Amino acid sequence: MTRLAAIDVGTNSVRLYVAEHHAGAHLEPVERDLVITRLGQDVDRTGVLGDEPLRRTLDAIGRYHARARDLGAASIRIAATSAVRDAANREAFFDGVRAATGLDAEVLSGNAEARLSFLGATSELSGGAPYLVLDIGGGSTEFVVGDRAPTAWISIDVGSVRLTERHVRSDPPTPDEIAAVEADADSAVARAREVVGESARTLVGLAGTITTMAALALELKTYDRNAIHHARIGLERVRAIDRMLTEATVAERKTMPVMPPGREDVIVAGSTILRRVMEGFGFGEVLVSEADILDGLVLDLLDGGTASASPAG
Repeated sequence: MTRLAAIDVGTNSVRLYVAEHHAGAHLEPVERDLVITRLGQDVDRTGVLGDEPLRRTLDAIGRYHARARDLGAASIRIAATSAVRDAANREAFFDGVRAATGLDAEVLSGNAEARLSFLGATSELSGGAPYLVLDIGGGSTEFVVGDRAPTAWISIDVGSVRLTERHVRSDPPTPDEIAAVEADADSAVARAREVVGESARTLVGLAGTITTMAALALELKTYDRNAIHHARIGLERVRAIDRMLTEATVAERKTMPVMPPGREDVIVAGSTILRRVMEGFGFGEVLVSEADILDGLVLDLLDGGTASASPAG
C-alpha cells in the first residue's frame, strides 16, 4: 500500500489529490481539495506573474504539501501549467515552491498536459471510443483524441481567465464581448479539428468550467462529485446554462449554490468555449469527468513519471 499525491497549479486554481494504491488495484482517493488563487491574473497582458497572485498560490501550495505529508504521501508531484509556462518571471515561482515545500516543481508542456489529462479522464471509461478529451483551463484548452492512449493532441492558449481578461469588460457581458470570445473559441476549434480530426465518438469534458456547468444542469443544491462524474449533458442544456450564465451578473452567479468562490467572474468565457466546441465538432452531448489531469499525474507516478524531488544541496 502506497500513498501518492499531486498538486496541480493552474491559471485559476490550485488543487490537491491524495490517493492510495494497493497492489493490483485501482487508486483509492483519500482527499481532494481546491482553492482558487488566480495565479494567471493579467499574465496574458503583462507576461509576468503578479506578486499578490504568486503569494496566494505559494501559500496554497505550502498548505497542500503539508496536508499531503500529514496524510502519509510517500511521493508528491507539484506540476504547473499555462500561467507559469507563459511567465517571464517563472523562476520566482520555482524559488517560492522550494522555500514553501523543499521540493522542485515542474512545468508541464502543453503536450504533457494534454497526455496527462487524457490518461486521467479515460482511466475509468469503457465503450464509446475514440474519445475527444476537452480540458478547459484558465489559460489554455487541451484537445486530445484517442482510444486507450492519445493519438493526437493540441494545447491552445484560450481559457476562461485568458479570454475574460482579453475581451470582457461589462457586467453582464455585452453581445459584442461574447462575440469576441466566440471568435477566439472558434479559431481554437478550427485549429484543433486540423490536428485531432473528427473521428471521435464521445466528447469527454474536464475541469472546473465543465463540472460547474454540469452541477447547474443537474440542478444540484450542493456540489456532488459522484452525481457529476460521468453525467451526460446535452447540447441544448449546455446552451441553456451558457445563456443563463451570460445573462447573469457576477454577483448573481456568485449566489449560485454550486459556484466555487472565484469562478463566478470567468465562467462565462469557459461556458462559451464549451458551447462552441460542441457546435464546431458536432457533438450532441458531453460526458463530464471529475477524473482529470490530477488523476493523470498520480497514475503517471505509478508508471514511472516524475515526482517532485528535494532540490540539490
